[in-house]
Amino acid sequence: MAELTHLDAAGNARMVDVSDKAVTVREAVAEGRIVMSTEALAAVRGGTAAKGDVLAVARIAGIMAAKRTSEIIPLCHPLQLSACTVDFAILADGILASATVRIDGKTGVEMEALTAVSAALLTIYDMVKAIDKGMTIEGVRLLAKSGGRSGDWRAA
Repeated sequence: MAELTHLDAAGNARMVDVSDKAVTVREAVAEGRIVMSTEALAAVRGGTAAKGDVLAVARIAGIMAAKRTSEIIPLCHPLQLSACTVDFAILADGILASATVRIDGKTGVEMEALTAVSAALLTIYDMVKAIDKGMTIEGVRLLAKSGGRSGDWRAA
């Protein structure tokens, strides 16, 4: 079993010391989806939601959230991201969101990618909840990460 890096020898929570880590290019990709009614999906697709362009606002929310991940996930390091993209695909029953985050740094950006996707999906929910309060957010997961001491990883 892998060592839990956010716990010290006594089991107390701690921020990982990255002082001795090398600066490398690190990237993480995450995804998640929101399932909604055909009426809500039509409003998103057609740009007719009362609150405006749902996907444009959700994209900005995702990018902003990635940049501020350390403010909401207690043991994350504040990071100067090199890049963050949030993209959407319209599905038959909802919307798939994906985020790619990159940095030249000493720690990975998995949490930033996951936070970007989560915030984007929550923003979609907020913007069309007047049409469909029964939407579900599901499948938020890390798809891939690269760089750093632990190397590359891809979801199965």
